[in-house]
Amino acid sequence: MVRSLVQWTKTLSFPARISPNKSSKESVLSSPGSPTITPTPSNMSLSPPCKNEINNMKNSSLNEVNQIYPDPESEKAIMSSVVYCIHHKEGCKWSDELRKLKAHLNSCKHDAIPCIGKCGAQIPRVIMEEHLKTTCPQRRARCQFCNKEFTGHVFEQNHVGNCGYEPLYCENKCGVKVPRRHLSHHKVSECSKRLLPCRFCAKEFVADTLSAHHLKCGRVPVACPNRCDVNVLAKEDLETHLKEECTVSVLNCTYKDAGCRFKGPRHLMEKHLEESSQQHLALVCTVVTKQQHQITSLKSALSRLSLNYSGTLIWKISDFSDKMNEAKNKEGMELVSPPFYTSQYGYKLQASLFPNGNGAGEDSHISVYIKILPGEYDALLRWPFAHSVSFTLFDQSSCPEKACNIVESFIPDPTWKNFQRPSKEPDSLGFGFPKFVSHEMLKKRHFMKDDTMFIRVKVDPSKIVAV
Repeated sequence: MVRSLVQWTKTLSFPARISPNKSSKESVLSSPGSPTITPTPSNMSLSPPCKNEINNMKNSSLNEVNQIYPDPESEKAIMSSVVYCIHHKEGCKWSDELRKLKAHLNSCKHDAIPCIGKCGAQIPRVIMEEHLKTTCPQRRARCQFCNKEFTGHVFEQNHVGNCGYEPLYCENKCGVKVPRRHLSHHKVSECSKRLLPCRFCAKEFVADTLSAHHLKCGRVPVACPNRCDVNVLAKEDLETHLKEECTVSVLNCTYKDAGCRFKGPRHLMEKHLEESSQQHLALVCTVVTKQQHQITSLKSALSRLSLNYSGTLIWKISDFSDKMNEAKNKEGMELVSPPFYTSQYGYKLQASLFPNGNGAGEDSHISVYIKILPGEYDALLRWPFAHSVSFTLFDQSSCPEKACNIVESFIPDPTWKNFQRPSKEPDSLGFGFPKFVSHEMLKKRHFMKDDTMFIRVKVDPSKIVAV
């Protein structure tokens, strides 16, 4: 609001001015704290009326003598002082004489005046326009959604956030904007993300997935394709119905896989099984015979796949102590290795071991030998057998650097019968070392570990004489 000059200068004090009509000798005392009024001196004596006037003044109220008359010169000096606008901290740069301050404040854009909208607030002129547009409780505001007009106070307190025409995103995150007044109906009846129960299985699904669920729902009713007495049944029960219950379904004979080609209704199947038992038995026997041949063929193929074609055999002999005891009690006990080949189409070989020795090593050494067995490709190979052969007994020390293996090898003598092409009945012994390792040596190092030994039989691959 516009301030009067008195409001801005009320803290200023001015000296009392001496009245020109009063004598200095006729002083009138005022109450404590009040200024003294001194009459102007005069050479004439006081007349009775003047005395009466003085007496009347003495009897007058103390409030009447408290009036102060400013000194014109002091007031002029003060009003000529250069001052800043009282709003200089808010950004007003006005500066001039004090007497011009009132006039400036009447137009200063930082000075507060009553709101033009009559809301009762004191608003600086500079923000009056913004106040009338946005914050004045008495402004007129129009809702952008329903286009209705309200006062600012009513609009902010009651209408904002409650307008029924304001579009809102559905809370189910279906991506649709719906007016507030229709939102509840949308969520219940229209929203693609609302939960709906399947009318067949009663389980709840999101609305936009319900159609896909119906395609695979096991409780969807279907009709029997054979049009039997059962009109409707659940989809998940249809297979069982056709196999076990449908009275008109055409069934294949139980022995279909054996070769029976009968097809007929369920009520004729039992009669067919009774009348065709001999035929079914013959069919089954034929199948069994065929399967036996297949099994034999598969075993042979599996055996070929498991054969060793590398020319090197790592032979693991477990429970050696038991085998040694058995060999001591049973003369000539021989352990035989799995057969192996020098190559895929090479010589077929087999190693043998005598735990208690053989020949010169009997009762003191273990003996090892190599046998040449009749192979599938002997007709294509060169004879006599000319590959060098080595036997290695592995030292199973925990420190490989300190291991000390025992190795024995030989080069076949082409004049020996053992290395000629074998007949259907191979040599019972073969060729090797009767004194391969002594029984005492087996105990000195780690040739036996966990009662197991490993022997490698290696045919030198550098001498390939196969055609």
